[in-house]
Amino acid sequence: MERYFIRDEKGNAMDRKLIVISADALTCEDLEYLQTLPNFQKYLAGGSRATSVRSIYPTITYPCHTTIATGVWPEKHGITGNFELKPELDRVPWRWFYHHVQWQENIFSAAKRAGLTTAGIFWPVTGNHPDIDYLIAEYWPQPGDTDIREVYRRAGSSEEVLDIIEEELQGIRICSHPDTDDFQIRCACSMIRKFQPDLLMLHPGNVDAYRHNYGLWNDKVTVGVEETDKYIGQIMSTVEEMGLLEKTNLVLTSDHGMLNVSRIININVLLAGAGLITTNKEGKICEWQAYCQSGGTQALVYLSDSTDEDLKKKVGQLLHKWQEEGVYGIGRVYTEEECRREEHLGGPFSFVLETDGYTAFGNGASGAVVSNYDISDYRYGRATHGHLPDKGPQPVFVAKGPNIRANSVKEGMHLIDEAPTFAKILGIELENADGVAIEEFVCG
Repeated sequence: MERYFIRDEKGNAMDRKLIVISADALTCEDLEYLQTLPNFQKYLAGGSRATSVRSIYPTITYPCHTTIATGVWPEKHGITGNFELKPELDRVPWRWFYHHVQWQENIFSAAKRAGLTTAGIFWPVTGNHPDIDYLIAEYWPQPGDTDIREVYRRAGSSEEVLDIIEEELQGIRICSHPDTDDFQIRCACSMIRKFQPDLLMLHPGNVDAYRHNYGLWNDKVTVGVEETDKYIGQIMSTVEEMGLLEKTNLVLTSDHGMLNVSRIININVLLAGAGLITTNKEGKICEWQAYCQSGGTQALVYLSDSTDEDLKKKVGQLLHKWQEEGVYGIGRVYTEEECRREEHLGGPFSFVLETDGYTAFGNGASGAVVSNYDISDYRYGRATHGHLPDKGPQPVFVAKGPNIRANSVKEGMHLIDEAPTFAKILGIELENADGVAIEEFVCG
C-alpha cells in the first residue's frame, strides 16, 4: 500500500505521529498534582485539555477502551464488560481477543488503511488485531504456560515484537503493578527506537490497581500519579532521542473514575434462593435461569432464555422488590431496552443493576449475601467502577504536539469523541463514529 501523507498548503508531505497513553482510572483531581511534575510540564503543559470527560456505561476498562478506539457506544461495539459469560467456570476468561468486538472500524484500522504504521501495547480487546503492526495485547499467561513467547504469539505478537517482549520482561513480575506498567513502557521505548510507529497506543494500569487495593484517595495513588509522570518522561525522552519530537503528538487520557465501596452484595445468592440458580455441594453453578454478572458497581442480569416473557417478568419483579427493600445495594433496575435508550448500552442481557453508591455486586451464588473485600478481584476492592459515568471523579484528556492547538480548553467532552479526535490529529478518516472530533483541539 502506498503510504498516505497529509499535505500542507504548498503540497509538501506532512508526516504526523501520535502517541496515546491511557492511564487507567486517572482522574481530573489527579491532574492538580500531575501538572506540577516535571515531565507533564515539559511535554503536556500549554497544550489542549478537556475539563472532564464523560465516560460510557458501564465504566469498565474493556468497554471504555473499545469505545476510545472505535468512537462508538457499547450497543454497537458489543463489549459490555471485561469477562465472557461463563457462569459455570471458576476462572472466567477475559475478553482478551479482538474477535469479541462487533464493530470493525477503529483508529488502528483507519490508520492502517491510510498507510500508517500502528502499535498497541496492552490496549484491551486487541488480541490478534489484524491492523496493529506491532502488538503486545493485554493478555496474561494462562495456567500451564511456561513459554512467554508462545503466550504472546497466541495473542498476535510478531516474531520481532516477541524479541522485545523477551528482552524487556527480564526481572519483571508480570500481572503485578507497577512491574507490568514498567514492562509496557520499556516495550514502548523499544518499539519507538526500532519501528518508529505512526500510531502508538498503550494502557498502563498502575493507578487503577492502587485505587482498587487502597481506595480512591491515598498516598499510594499519589505514587501512581508520580509513576505516570515518569512514564511520560521515559516515552517522550525516547521520542526526542530518535529526533521525532517535532512530528509527535502526545495524548494523555483515561477511561473511568471510581467510587469507594463499603460492601459486596451477591445477587446470585438471592436468585438461587428464588430457585433460579442451582449449585452443587461445592457451591458451583450447575444450572441457571437467571444469572447476575458483576461489573463492580454495576451488573448485567442474563436469562437462560431471553425470549421467555414469563421468566423475564418474574426476574424483573424480584429485582425491583430487592431494590425497594433498600438493603441489597441496588440503586436502580434498568431493562435492557431502558439502558439502551438512556445510556446506549445494549446486548444479550435482560436487566442492568446500578449501585446505590457504595455497594459492589459479586458473582457468588452460595453462602452469604454480603461478602468482604477481595483485592485479588478488581470488582471487589476498596474502590471500584462500573457505575453510571456521571457519578464520582471523571476521566481526563490532555494533548500537546505539532498538530495540537496551544492553550485550548474545552468544558467537557465525551469518550466517544476521542477516536475521531485521534483521526483528526493524524489527518485521516474514521468512518461512522458516534462521536465527533474536537475541532478546537486540532490544528494543521
